[in-house]
Amino acid sequence: MMNALALIVEDDKDIAEVFDQALQRAGYETKLCLSGEIALTTLKQERPNVVVLDIHLPKVSGLDILKEIRSQSRLDKTWVIVISADSSVTDPLRRESAADFVLDKPVGYVQLRDLSARIHPNNQPEGRV
Repeated sequence: MMNALALIVEDDKDIAEVFDQALQRAGYETKLCLSGEIALTTLKQERPNVVVLDIHLPKVSGLDILKEIRSQSRLDKTWVIVISADSSVTDPLRRESAADFVLDKPVGYVQLRDLSARIHPNNQPEGRV
C-alpha cells in the first residue's frame, strides 16, 4: 500500500477542512496550504500525487500555482484538480486541458472523495503514480 500525498490549496479554512476530510477518506495523507505562497514553498519540498487547487487566492493565484506545477518535470505525474466558482476561469481551463479535472464550486464531499479515490496511486494499475 503506497502512501499518497494530497496538497489542498484553499484559503477558506472551512472549505479546506471539508476537502481535507474527503481526501483522507479517499486514502491520502494531506497537507493544507491556506495561501498560494505556502503552496509554492510546499511544492518545492514535496511531490504530491494530487493537488486540489482553488483558483482565487490572495497574492499568488491558483493559475500561477498551476503554471508552476506544469513547469516542473518532477511534478509531471501530479494530478491537478482545479476548483472555482468562476466560469470565466474554469471554462478556458477545461478547453486547454491545463488541469486534469475542473470542478465548479460548490464541490460536494462525496464528489471530491470519489474522484480522488479513483486517481489514488493504489487504484492506478500503471501510468501515473
